[in-house]
Parts: sequence; structure tokens; C-alpha cells
Amino acid sequence: MKYLFAIFIPILGFMGLWFQSWFAPGSFYLGFVFIPILEFFLPINSTNETAIIRKQQSNAIYFDILLYLNLPLLYFLNFYFLFMLQSQPLDFWIWTLLVLNLGICTGVMGINVAHELGHRPGLINKIFSQALLLPALYMHFTVEHNFWHHKYVATSKDPSSARFNESLFRFWIRSIAGVYKKSIFLEARRLEQCQLPFFHWKNQLLCQLVLQFCYLGICYLIAGLLGLVSALGIALIAILLLESINYIEHYGLQRNLLDNHQIERVTNFHSWNSDHVLGRIFLYELTRHPHHHEKAAVKYQHLESKLHSPQLPFGYPASILIALIPPLWFSLMNPRINTLIRP
Repeated sequence: MKYLFAIFIPILGFMGLWFQSWFAPGSFYLGFVFIPILEFFLPINSTNETAIIRKQQSNAIYFDILLYLNLPLLYFLNFYFLFMLQSQPLDFWIWTLLVLNLGICTGVMGINVAHELGHRPGLINKIFSQALLLPALYMHFTVEHNFWHHKYVATSKDPSSARFNESLFRFWIRSIAGVYKKSIFLEARRLEQCQLPFFHWKNQLLCQLVLQFCYLGICYLIAGLLGLVSALGIALIAILLLESINYIEHYGLQRNLLDNHQIERVTNFHSWNSDHVLGRIFLYELTRHPHHHEKAAVKYQHLESKLHSPQLPFGYPASILIALIPPLWFSLMNPRINTLIRP
């Protein structure tokens, strides 16, 4: 039942839209004020579910419904905002805070949940995943993430793995550009294997671009130029939130080159783990990232805290805030990396 608390993200998001004024940041208050403060005082919970409980949960549709509900809730929030822009003028600072609010909602409810569903088999999961990525204008994410990031994580080949002493801001540029580049490469290779040209209707990336332009067109039709700019701003915030999470998940961790010149296999040592309880709930256990990279198909409710995994000293939201100040981040994390003892 603990994952029901994730509903507070759209609730706070809507409260921001409804009350505006100092309520406008909405989900920002939850994600980057309340959660970091509470996690500083709450005990870390690294216990794993028993085999009996895991078996009981394995076929429980409740856990899947919680994910699927994010789709209608996310679209409701974004389109409510667009129609609001059509009907009432907003002060610039209120508009800015509402874009920030919905950008965080789109990052957490959209990209994060799309990531979970994108690893699952079945057409329904794929449709939901792509639909959740649409408002973030990041539909190519699953192509690169599933077929490149998971293969080359913690190596120089992976644009989504932050390097030692690399600032968050430099990582944003390198990762966003790299993810696009690798997505194009992967899709071109897939089409070549199917003996199809790059410019073909079966090109997933081109189809995704068309859908994203259609989405932006709808935003423009509803609320004009302000609606278009708002949609772009929301997507940008969502993407930067995703890439900030990517940054802290693998910062400074590196897979070794073996004697046979092959890269060592991915282990629990190549991702940072966080057992801070609120981050676990609101991000659907994404914070137990080492286990996710060990077995990407494992559903979120079954992810475990792994022995020997590097441990983040703070939860995800607090870590992102710290990473926004690179000297502070380096001073906290670099010594921790240098003292890690590999199993």
C-alpha cells in the first residue's frame, strides 16, 4: 500500500494549478523541499521482501494499475494547464512556477514510469511507455536506454553514465546529445538489418518525431504560442530531471578492462543504491538501481537492496540539489568513490 503515496505528486501538481500564487510550484515542494528534509530524519530501510511476499505480489495487478494511472493523470494535468492558459492571463512568475511544477510531474509520472514499463514485454506496456514519454518529447529514450545504456553502463561508451569529476551541467549536454546520437545509430542499424532505408515509415524515431510535432501542434492550437512555449518548457524540465537522476545513479563508477581486453560484466558495483524510504516510494524503487541493472525485467515492487553496492549518502532529491553545486558534490562524492572497496 505504500506506493499509493505516489498519488501526492499529481495532487500537489493540481493544487499548484488550482490555487496558483505560492502554491504554484506544487510538486516541487514535495520533491525538493519536503522529501529531502524528511529523508534527513527518517531511517534508511534496506530490508528486502521475503520470498513468500514476493510470490504474493508477483501477479498482483494492483502494482501495475498504479503505474497505468499515471497516464490519464499526467495528460489531465498538462491539458488542464493548456486550457487554463487559453482562458486566463498569468503573471510571468506564476507561469514559470507552473511550468516547473508540471515539468517535475512529467519527469516523475511520465519518464520515470515509462522507464519501468519500457522494460516490460507486451504491446500494452510499450504503448503506455511511449504515451508517457510523449509530453516530455523524449520518445527515443527507450531505444537508447534498453539497447545501449544497459549494455555499456559505467563505460566511456555510455553517454548516460557520469564520469568522475564531471559536473552535472556538462553531463546534461553530453548525455542529451549522446542519447539522441545513439538512438539514431541503433535505429539505423536495426533498419539496415531489416534491409530497409533510414527514411522509411517503419523508422521508429521518425514516427516518434511526427507524434511529438503533432503533440506540439495540439498545444499550439489550444493555447497559441504560449501553449507551445509552455509544452517545450515542461519537456525541458522533465528531461533535465531525468538526466539529473542518470547523473547521480552512476557518477564516477567505472567497469574495469579485463586481461583479455574485454570489459567486465555489469555488477551491483556499477550503480549507486539508495534505500531512503520516500525516494523509493515516489520513484517506484528506481533508487534500488543496482538490482535494476542486474535484472532489468524485474518489476519495481521486487527490486532489492544489494550487498556491496555503493550507497548514496543522501536520497535522490537531496543528491540532485547537491549536484547543482558541483564543488559541494565533488567534495562529498569523490572521497567516497576513492574509498570504495570492491567485492
